[in-house]
Amino acid sequence: MDQQDTVDQPDNQGVKELWDQKETKAFKDSQEAGVNKGLLVPLDKLAIREVPQVRLNGDPTSRLPNTTSIAFEFIEGEGILLLMDQYGICASSGSACTSGSLEPSHVLRAMGVPFTAAHGSIRYSLSIYNTEEEIDFVIDKMPPIIERLRQMSPFWQQAQKAS
Repeated sequence: MDQQDTVDQPDNQGVKELWDQKETKAFKDSQEAGVNKGLLVPLDKLAIREVPQVRLNGDPTSRLPNTTSIAFEFIEGEGILLLMDQYGICASSGSACTSGSLEPSHVLRAMGVPFTAAHGSIRYSLSIYNTEEEIDFVIDKMPPIIERLRQMSPFWQQAQKAS
């Protein structure tokens, strides 16, 4: 092994310690957001009571404490994001590694989320600065957004005829 291939062990240890400190702070910050403030619970209930044919992606308790992923059947996540943006609501419809792709998240598909729901999945991430009023605002705006998009969706109309 020549000199350019060697790694200075003290430097490695220093990087590891810095990483551990950042990781611990990030975890602590994420715990202070969302679950500790009780803000994700109302968002999760949106998936259960406010809108039909909606599902919570993933485990309701074993997850990041500041993040929730909700799947709305028979509509596209990008459409949801566009209409939410009109109200100043920010969210994501996929991971950074799949941006620009029209395919649903391979992670959601591996979790067993149906194709029709994976396309309409939205991820909300909260910070320590989000308020209860902001969550209430999202819960108030989401049902009409979903209803509007479903009225335009041939897949939703087909599913309604079939049921």
